[in-house]
Amino acid sequence: MNTSPTPASNAHDAVRIGLVSVSDRASSGVYDDQGIPALQEWLARALKNPLTWETRLVPDEEPRIAAALVELVDQARCDLVFTTGGTGPAPRDVTPEATLSIAHKVMPGFGEQMRQVSLAFVPTAILSRQVAVIRGKTLVVNLPGQPKSIAETLQGLPKNTPPVHGVFAAIPYCIDLIGGPYLETDDEVCKAFRPKSAVRKPAA
Repeated sequence: MNTSPTPASNAHDAVRIGLVSVSDRASSGVYDDQGIPALQEWLARALKNPLTWETRLVPDEEPRIAAALVELVDQARCDLVFTTGGTGPAPRDVTPEATLSIAHKVMPGFGEQMRQVSLAFVPTAILSRQVAVIRGKTLVVNLPGQPKSIAETLQGLPKNTPPVHGVFAAIPYCIDLIGGPYLETDDEVCKAFRPKSAVRKPAA
């Protein structure tokens, strides 16, 4: 399903973002999905770029998840893809397996930091199995299923002493390195970290 672009300045690169919610019950209509709306809300606040969404709601089935990811990367040409849900130890939690199956490169630091962030809130964070991978010129990141956990994982705890960095701070530079658009963040929501040599001068 496609949605209209989020308005933003024409001075910023356009970005296409794929969002995949993995849930047996939400995909069958038992309840409304909350993961995709939570991701859209946070990303629309965090990014200054004009955003176009590609959204998919799929059951906890590895082939279906993998197919959705391949479609979003290879056909829809998304620059960045997030999944939400299906990353725990339960038998039907297979999002990490599906994600790894379509990978060209694995980015283990994302999973490590997501668990570090979540451990600041709950000890059961060690049960999460989120992964991140690169396919072509697209970064694919697994996120938790709960809206509150999604925001915490992306944003981190910047006001803590010492601060706990959320994973989104590293995503814009990762997208730079793999040849994607230049993601520009609202520092009040999430400050992107780039070496000085990689910072683009503001548009005139």
